[in-house]
Amino acid sequence: MNRKELNPDESPGAAFGQRLRALRDERGWTQDDLADRMGYSGTHISAIETGRRSPTARFAASADKAFGTGDKLERQGQAVRNSAILEGFPEYAAQEAHAVEIRMFEVGIVPGLLQTPEYAQVLADADVRRGLFTEQQAEERLALLARRQASLERTPAPLVYTVLDESCIRRPIGGPKVMVAQMDRLIEFAEQPNAALQIAPYGMGERRSLDLPVWLLTLADRSTVSYAESAAQGRLDRDIRIVVRLLTAYHQLQIEALPQAATVAMIDQLRKGTL
Repeated sequence: MNRKELNPDESPGAAFGQRLRALRDERGWTQDDLADRMGYSGTHISAIETGRRSPTARFAASADKAFGTGDKLERQGQAVRNSAILEGFPEYAAQEAHAVEIRMFEVGIVPGLLQTPEYAQVLADADVRRGLFTEQQAEERLALLARRQASLERTPAPLVYTVLDESCIRRPIGGPKVMVAQMDRLIEFAEQPNAALQIAPYGMGERRSLDLPVWLLTLADRSTVSYAESAAQGRLDRDIRIVVRLLTAYHQLQIEALPQAATVAMIDQLRKGTL
């Protein structure tokens, strides 16, 4: 049986999953055995162990009862819920690391996969100053971002389609030096054989088919999933009705957006004006 290797240093959720698996293995229980004792499904146990789902307070308390561990898992689960990583995002990141095609639409900021370290650091520092995260939580987010970016170097590399609202390149983040380096990064990305970059200009107006950021992943079996976020949580959706609607809107967006050559020209012109 293939088992995903767990890295407890990856995130609080991964550490919880590794601890849950270790306790289960010590007792010789299968995931279904533990599920029966806790009142959950084996699939749910698997998702928690691999970090694709976050443990709720109820889940952690039930696990403590099953293992006889007092409140140790409940306290560890609280650390997961206090993580800076939005609930639902680890499940998306796990799928992204194996996707054969990645489609992104972003508004306001350059998407994480294409951010330079300096650009990402400026955003993280701003969140810390506003009190949204602690410095440790900000470091956790940056570490996850670095791992996601590194995963793009896998072989074979995924096809990455990106449409940026014009606001992503117009909004000054971190000053001219940071922005010039970020625009250089976008131009370098557009030159890669597995990449496509387009700008959705302000002039599109009502023809812009998407109003909120959207992420779409095509997996190895050619199925497609979508991911979207609210202020409280992220959601990976496999419902074909939702996915097809978003995929259609994305294709309409690509048709209306600037071609890649015009996109690169716009970024380069803006870059020269920033120097």
